[in-house]
Amino acid sequence: MGSLAESESGLPIQTLYDGWSLADFDADTKLGSPGKFPFTRGVYPSMYTGRPWTMRQYAGFGTAKESNERYHELVGAGTGGLSVAFDLPTQMGYDSDEPVARGEVGKVGVAIDSVEDMRTLFRDLPLDQVSTSMTINAPASALLLLYQLVGAEQGISGDRLTGTVQNDVLKEYIARGTYIYPPKQSLRLISDTFAYCHREMPRWNTISISGYHMAEAGATPAQEIAFALANAKEYVRAAIAAGLDVDDFAPRLSFFFVARTTLLEEIAKFRAARRIWARIMRDEFKARNPKSQMLRFHTQTAGVQLTAQQPEVNLVRVALQGLGAVLGGTQSLHTNSYDEAIALPTQKAARLALRTQQVIAYETDVTRTVDPFAGSYVMESMTDDVEGAALELIEAVEDRGGAVAAIEQGFQKSEIEKSAYRIALEIDKRDRTVVGVNQYAIDEEEPYEPLRVDPRIETDQCERLAALRAERDNDAVQRALDALRSTAQGTDNVLPPMREALRHHATVGEVSHALRDIWGVHVPHDTF
Repeated sequence: MGSLAESESGLPIQTLYDGWSLADFDADTKLGSPGKFPFTRGVYPSMYTGRPWTMRQYAGFGTAKESNERYHELVGAGTGGLSVAFDLPTQMGYDSDEPVARGEVGKVGVAIDSVEDMRTLFRDLPLDQVSTSMTINAPASALLLLYQLVGAEQGISGDRLTGTVQNDVLKEYIARGTYIYPPKQSLRLISDTFAYCHREMPRWNTISISGYHMAEAGATPAQEIAFALANAKEYVRAAIAAGLDVDDFAPRLSFFFVARTTLLEEIAKFRAARRIWARIMRDEFKARNPKSQMLRFHTQTAGVQLTAQQPEVNLVRVALQGLGAVLGGTQSLHTNSYDEAIALPTQKAARLALRTQQVIAYETDVTRTVDPFAGSYVMESMTDDVEGAALELIEAVEDRGGAVAAIEQGFQKSEIEKSAYRIALEIDKRDRTVVGVNQYAIDEEEPYEPLRVDPRIETDQCERLAALRAERDNDAVQRALDALRSTAQGTDNVLPPMREALRHHATVGEVSHALRDIWGVHVPHDTF
């Protein structure tokens, strides 16, 4: 049977799928039961028939006080999980008053410099009742410890805190660039976080291994899951090499994927990713605990597919993307606001994005049965196709020595750039339709008033930092930072001395600089 179309991954899409498409399909091997190996049909037996996914909304802008107000609005609107966006200086481990931070404070997220800011960010929010996801990577351990310190001030012990810290540095070398330390030291910091949370915060997801950012940079669905799972293998190896038992940390691994408008392939992608990961963990790493074999993931709708032209059309895109994530079995979901291609979302837009999830959960019937596409000719065929393409890419990474070695050779970045270029050409040539952009455009756009960040935010943040440094015990801070440097030179876990430094009001920048002093910084290769 001939094919007339290709998927986003470049795989053939048949005009018709029928029984012959699954002539050799073994349902017991490929599917199993929901909640059972290989978890193709979902990681829990009942999935959404018992309760829906966690509905997250990504927030964080300007000051911690403003973001706190937005969190209270979202919790009041029914959000069960909070997702924190941090500004660029915080992501890079710099304080708001450093010269390199000038002009970026509070722009793409909230500025968090110290425990004072974290205290303000979560003031009067029930940290033992909400799940918090923090999109932070290189300085993830510091932000996690600040959260733990604030929880302790509220009388909430670490074993009652739930959430996720992204903590996925390898994808930064591939797709985003907000890394600090060389890969080897970054892997040590991640392994230390695994060990620390196993003891101190056992319900916390210690890493969210991201395919999302690679997808936003242009990765195809197959590339997205392949490179994310290859990175995950590197993290597992690093943790095992540090002396951790796979079943001690693997149950707290989680993943982060995109949901595009290409509904069928996205559903197939999520199902294929679960099946691949289950086999990697069972067969390669000998994980015995079924929870170690489960690929649990958060999904965010595709920001790169949002358009500044006719932004209301993004409401339709986000609804379809969210539906795909749910049909694919996500554990939590963030739906983008329709205006995010223009500026930070307004309050109304953020509420509409949450309402989109609530309509899917409570007004459709897709939550009444588990894995509704199971056994579909097209879905099982596409799941097999995506799985095969992803496994080939994972093998290509392994052939280059694993994720870190492949990163140093520029392999993943190069492959993603080729895909991004192909997509851009297709849009330019109108081979790929983008409604409102290269087809169905209108001459005049309706006026839109975006949310604007107050330029005084940077000045106010710097003033608060100056006051903090004047009022704290600077001798105690220096002693704590020296202890952190000393630990970083050895092999002990760096998180306990880091926590002490932060407790004494050391800043995120000071902690990051202390580690820079010992570990240095990553300098990208020319091949990047």
